[in-house]
Amino acid sequence: MLQRVFHAWERHLASVTKDRVVRPFEWGLNWIPTNGGSPGSDPEQIIRAWVRDAMADTSRFFAVEPAADYTFAADPAGPPDRRPSGLLRFPSALTTPHPDNNIVRCQYFPAKGAPRRAVLVLPQWNADPDGHVGLCRLLTWFGISALRLSLPYHDARMPGELRRADYIVSANVARTVQVCRQAVLDARRAIHWLARQGYERIGILGTSLGSCLAMLTSAHEPLIRTQALNHISPFFADVVWEGLSTAHVRAGFDGHIDLQRLRELWQPISPQNYLERVRDKKTLLVYARYDLSFPVKLSEALVAEFRRHRVPHEVAVLPCGHYSTGKPPFNLLDGWILSRFLDRNL
Repeated sequence: MLQRVFHAWERHLASVTKDRVVRPFEWGLNWIPTNGGSPGSDPEQIIRAWVRDAMADTSRFFAVEPAADYTFAADPAGPPDRRPSGLLRFPSALTTPHPDNNIVRCQYFPAKGAPRRAVLVLPQWNADPDGHVGLCRLLTWFGISALRLSLPYHDARMPGELRRADYIVSANVARTVQVCRQAVLDARRAIHWLARQGYERIGILGTSLGSCLAMLTSAHEPLIRTQALNHISPFFADVVWEGLSTAHVRAGFDGHIDLQRLRELWQPISPQNYLERVRDKKTLLVYARYDLSFPVKLSEALVAEFRRHRVPHEVAVLPCGHYSTGKPPFNLLDGWILSRFLDRNL
């Protein structure tokens, strides 16, 4: 009975959004360094070659130097008893065709006391500028500073042609990989800024799409000690293929590619491939029992892989769905679980 109730609520919450667009399928060769390929080259094979090269050395694929120019604008209305809150800006390491997207924006929420513990927060897909701000403030209550990163093509980084952050998850195969890669490079640069501020213990927290990106970041950034992953799946492609929130993206793929091929082409952005690289991290895996956007079987599959590989982790199961996680009282429960874990492990 509870499952029926939550599934009906999830479908209702998903239906509130009316601006989803089914975009056409594209290979996206203009988003990768193919040099155009030879005349008549199969675009899928070109992308497969690029993916093989990426997977052969993911440290190189996700390599990034700290930004040469970090600009911080303090909030004059911030609390006087702590370091100033404000907005951090720096150039992205990956240049896209959209100038607004090439400047990274992060909101900084410092906690009281010496700068010892901090968490980088990656919100969910299509989060508005206020998404996860409440969670950041809860972290400061625990004595943990928070830096909230706006994902590529979100809020102020969104070009005028978009109403949703479609370019980070879409039926464009190569663009989806590259823009998710951009998010990881941006996150690593944000972590480097936190280290420059004197933070000694740094963690990362991601929700939904942000959870996937957080694990990719943690797998490649040695400064990260702890990761809290909120809504999880082993494969990027499977969530898009089966999830309620991405049904319009799946529609763009229909008739052009099957799930197995898409899973192979999206290997660089699938958490399944990085389990051994997070063995030394403190990890929390959170999923929702009635989730239709990150189907429960996928979440349980990732938990099973952590167990099979004997990668240390903790698990929390929320008694709700994906969208309802953002509604009281479940948002409070989720925030408390995430914050308590980070407080204990940073």
